[in-house]
Amino acid sequence: MTVLRNIFLFLSKNKRLTIVAKKYGFRFGASRYIAGKSIPEAVEVIKRLDGKGLSVTVDCLGEFVDNEAEANATANHLVRLIETLGQESLDAEISVKLTSLGLDISNDLALRNMKRILDAAEQQNIFVTIDMEDSLRCDQTLEIFTLLKLSYKDIGTVLQAYLYRTIEDLHVLKPYSPSLRLVKGAYKESPEAAFSEKQAIDDNFKKIIEIHLRNGHYTAIATHDDAIIEYTKQLVSKYQIPYSQFEFQLLYGVKADRQLELCREGYKVRLYVPFGEDWFGYYMRRMAEYPANPFPHKNKSAGRKMGIHLLHK
Repeated sequence: MTVLRNIFLFLSKNKRLTIVAKKYGFRFGASRYIAGKSIPEAVEVIKRLDGKGLSVTVDCLGEFVDNEAEANATANHLVRLIETLGQESLDAEISVKLTSLGLDISNDLALRNMKRILDAAEQQNIFVTIDMEDSLRCDQTLEIFTLLKLSYKDIGTVLQAYLYRTIEDLHVLKPYSPSLRLVKGAYKESPEAAFSEKQAIDDNFKKIIEIHLRNGHYTAIATHDDAIIEYTKQLVSKYQIPYSQFEFQLLYGVKADRQLELCREGYKVRLYVPFGEDWFGYYMRRMAEYPANPFPHKNKSAGRKMGIHLLHK
């Protein structure tokens, strides 16, 4: 299983395969996790989820942009998304990857584009989360987040439990009263940067959940791990943490019954809903997380064919 996970993570960073994958579209099961390629397609999915009592955070897929024109175009697209979500009055936030806004070109470019997005979001009363990417970009991401937090109220970011540095990052961020999404982590990291054993990651995940909740800051617990969900419920009961201070976040397309079950229990549930043309990297990381069942039953054969085809390109 580890070998298969590593293969998917390797594929997720291959730009040539991303181009090939766009050609084949959603025929091989990607629609299970991705809400279409356009803003109108994503909005239709969000409306259906909204009707079930589920909140969303929308991710316009794309990352590792290497030219300024593309970074600016992505920012323009996100502004249009924000305006559309505001017009539709949906319970929706957005999630943004700084590399899609030019982080690998310069911090200043990413910062300028983020300010444009946050200005638009402020007008529509929409919360924005800066996604965390791999550990090499962690310092840049937190630097930009803390700078923006001084001027914008409705902004959060993400910390990853598998990184050794995360507890220290929690302490550094505490004075900013940050709203954080806490996750296990989905990128391939070196042993120098991250835990690799599940138990160690889970233990650290529990620690950061408790620290952040007890600090009194808004906490999004992003996981499908029932043990982590139950642990969070126990913390909430033990420390009398109000339901308004936290939410569970789950991925669109994963454990739909569990999402609705948590809603019925009275918990705030928000789905991470990605859409867009540049879907391949995200899809491969989801495959890495769930390698035992990467394709819906009706698409398993097609999925294997896609894998073989891409690997031989």
